[in-house]
Amino acid sequence: MTTDSLTSTSPALHTSIGKTGVLIVNLGTPDSPNTPDVRKYLREFLMDGRVIDIPFIPRWMLVNLIIAPFRAPKSAKIYKELWTEDGSPLKTYGYSVEKMLQQMLGDQYVVKLAMRYQSPGIEDGLKEFQQMGLSSLTVIPFFPQYASATTGSVYEEVMRVLKGWQIMPELRFVNRFLDHPKFIEGFARPARKYMAEHTYDHFLFSYHGVPERQIRKGDPTKAQCKLGSCCDTLNQHNQFCYRAQCFETTRLLVKALDLKEGTYTTCFQSRLGSDPWIKPYSDDVIKDLAKRGVKSVLAFSPAFVSDCLETTIEVGDEYRELFEENGGEHWQLVESLNDSQLWVEVLADLVQKN
Repeated sequence: MTTDSLTSTSPALHTSIGKTGVLIVNLGTPDSPNTPDVRKYLREFLMDGRVIDIPFIPRWMLVNLIIAPFRAPKSAKIYKELWTEDGSPLKTYGYSVEKMLQQMLGDQYVVKLAMRYQSPGIEDGLKEFQQMGLSSLTVIPFFPQYASATTGSVYEEVMRVLKGWQIMPELRFVNRFLDHPKFIEGFARPARKYMAEHTYDHFLFSYHGVPERQIRKGDPTKAQCKLGSCCDTLNQHNQFCYRAQCFETTRLLVKALDLKEGTYTTCFQSRLGSDPWIKPYSDDVIKDLAKRGVKSVLAFSPAFVSDCLETTIEVGDEYRELFEENGGEHWQLVESLNDSQLWVEVLADLVQKN
């Protein structure tokens, strides 16, 4: 058989017999804003060795004897501020996106929402897929930038479940989508609306932080990562560096919004513990901006596709209060993609591209 004959018959080899499963995965949320459920969520989340990457025994002691007992009651109060009549916004938006994406993709696909932590679980979703006789499975973690603690953790959990299957469908993962034009437009569009209504002195792009040690662990050369100017471009050497991907996301949004140099800052929020996390820290940047005389800020959280505690409460409320306490006057958070049509189109593109 010649190469030409193989090429000519290849379409038939790829004819789909069964359906394609699409597992969309967000981080997770407590089942309720009550302290026991928040404590349960924190324990599962923080016991993940990719989230707190220290040996098991000290991690267990830190999470179960210090963080969960003392942090859960405080976090529960904040979750109660976030909660709606329909429950957690993150889960509400997730189910809405699940429904919209299913309608957009059609009957040849089966879309299911899962959470890396708590419910609906990844294992439960995959077990439902297992009974359907799927031809292929596409997994899309809801994290625009790759990080070991987020996308990497989803990969690991999916493979933990699948390794016990006798028959595995063709499997595809979406690694990241920070440069998808519709993802960028999903943040740029509401930002343009706010910019038309108000003049902003500065634009803040705040991303969830990770410990510096995790960035260095991800450097295969053990020499490339300097946690500084090496993030000024995204290239083959740092393409999986979370910090570099965040700076690239900012550059793409700056271009889409035609922002001037010197009017924007990339920074990182939500650090935990005493070890150094990637910098600059959002709270330090905000205090400095206000003290320098900046009066109005338009803030973005482009590491999150759904509004949640880290966006609505931390960036939207706590950072606004911090800004005003230090002399700022106007603070506006650009909402996440949530269940917007553009976000669903991003997901459909990712599925069909794969």
